[in-house]
Amino acid sequence: MQPFVVMAKPVGSLCNLECSYCYYLESGRFTPSRHESRMSDSLLEKFIRQYIASSPGPVVQFTWHGGEPTLAGLDFYRLAVKLQERYLPEGWSCWNNLQTNGLLLDDEWCSFLANAHFDVGLSIDGTQGLHDKNRKDHKGSGTYERVVAAIRRLQAHGIQPDLLCTVTSATAKEPLAVYQALKDLNTGWVQFIPIVRLTEDGEPTADSVSGEGYGDFLCAVFDEWIRHDLGVLNVQLFAETALVWSGGNAGLCWMAPTCGRVLIVEHDGSVYSCDHFVNPDHRIGDIETSPLSALADLPVQRGFGYKKQTKLPQQCRSCPWLAVCNGGCPKDRFALAENGEQGLNYLCSGLRQFFAHAEQPLKDVMRLRKEGLTPDAITAELLAESQARWHGVGRNDPCPCGSGRKAKHCCWSKRF
Repeated sequence: MQPFVVMAKPVGSLCNLECSYCYYLESGRFTPSRHESRMSDSLLEKFIRQYIASSPGPVVQFTWHGGEPTLAGLDFYRLAVKLQERYLPEGWSCWNNLQTNGLLLDDEWCSFLANAHFDVGLSIDGTQGLHDKNRKDHKGSGTYERVVAAIRRLQAHGIQPDLLCTVTSATAKEPLAVYQALKDLNTGWVQFIPIVRLTEDGEPTADSVSGEGYGDFLCAVFDEWIRHDLGVLNVQLFAETALVWSGGNAGLCWMAPTCGRVLIVEHDGSVYSCDHFVNPDHRIGDIETSPLSALADLPVQRGFGYKKQTKLPQQCRSCPWLAVCNGGCPKDRFALAENGEQGLNYLCSGLRQFFAHAEQPLKDVMRLRKEGLTPDAITAELLAESQARWHGVGRNDPCPCGSGRKAKHCCWSKRF
């Protein structure tokens, strides 16, 4: 059996925030009652027992998601850890990841998470202005200061959370401010998540980042990162892209050739094909009546995963970046290709822009790492190579990047 992973949502869609771009509760999605209870203890035990039994081991990956998963309560996770210990085979271990907005993380929570060796992914949208605009509580108040306090509290307990930052149309206009704000939190890891939503008429919402905007954002952040922050801060997309170009397999499902191996288990035991397809059409069963292993290998679920590859438009199949993109996430493949074919990734232009921009610098970094250079030495070497490339080039000369444009209209501001 091909391995699979599960994201568990112990309180379904329940959340203590009302984020402006929340895809889980948008129109047309499966929307549980706001008064639903958390996953029962018996269902939790069944989930943990099944999941461990279906895992090839020796490490079993548990991801707790939402809504806001901390609303399940601290005792829920204490029980989860005890059940994991009960059902783990000898010599095996669990890796727990909690995806949270951080609002409930007091010292008791942080102490538990540290002692139980949880990894924490924490959502924060860069600058205070952007965050408070997008991520409000039920009273309509911004939450930035409370989230930063949660990050500092986690750090005080020895946990460096992964920071999850959405990229909206507004965020894309402030790449360096957003990047610097995240860097200043000093956690060591950042993920950028593009917001792409559709209106009832099938048009991108005003807060959806465009392909061009996303590409400009990624390129600006990449230039800042590679000049100043090698070995200091990891950016998920940059790391995953480098992994693919070094001959590895991306860990991000949207970059993989096929998908369908990341299931969703809801608070009531229902199982869905994907986090972005929690709706009646993609409910594949429940753990009360079928084991997870059987659900993961249902023909309908395998078909869901293979469509990512078999439904690629010709523009994707002939694209030089296919190996790193693989058409992107199926939820974003609603644009028209250049020949009018359906199924192109809405963010295609931005991803192509980023891959073209980052390819040579990332491959240079990988080459220099193989030669044993430290991050500081790599940065110095890249600077020397850039200075040599720009030697004698004036503002009105052709840009050395090969774009054919004058340097002043191209890479002049990025030359060193």
